[in-house]
Amino acid sequence: MRNLIIAACVLFLAACGANKTNTKKEIFTPDGKAIKGYDPVAFFREQKAVKGKEELSYTWKDAQWLFASKENLDSFQANPEHYAPQYGGYCAYGTAHGHKAPTETDTWTIVDNKLYFNYDAKVKESWMKDQPGFIEKADKEWVNIKDKE
Repeated sequence: MRNLIIAACVLFLAACGANKTNTKKEIFTPDGKAIKGYDPVAFFREQKAVKGKEELSYTWKDAQWLFASKENLDSFQANPEHYAPQYGGYCAYGTAHGHKAPTETDTWTIVDNKLYFNYDAKVKESWMKDQPGFIEKADKEWVNIKDKE
């Protein structure tokens, strides 16, 4: 009976951990997909969030990236650093404050040809008030937190 209880606890803890976003990863990958399965190139080319397709995927930095078209996939493969969101897709405002935070896809912005996301619309409003200042802080903080929880 004791072994059964221990086994149940282990399974419960494993299930809880499986649903938690792994913030130790450099790339924000809820459900195993970078930026929730949206095409990073589309933000630049179409100026909107476009869902990627499972059959057009590419693994980069231990994350699965999805694309809406073969052309977008090819562009990303040729220059992933250009199209990938800053701070691994974690919240730019949170990164500026020294921590990783999940993001919502509809909070995206492109500043100086770089893609950024924020936690939610309210945080994005705060971030928009001083983007250059927050980007400067976040660039410094990212080096220290990118591989940490």
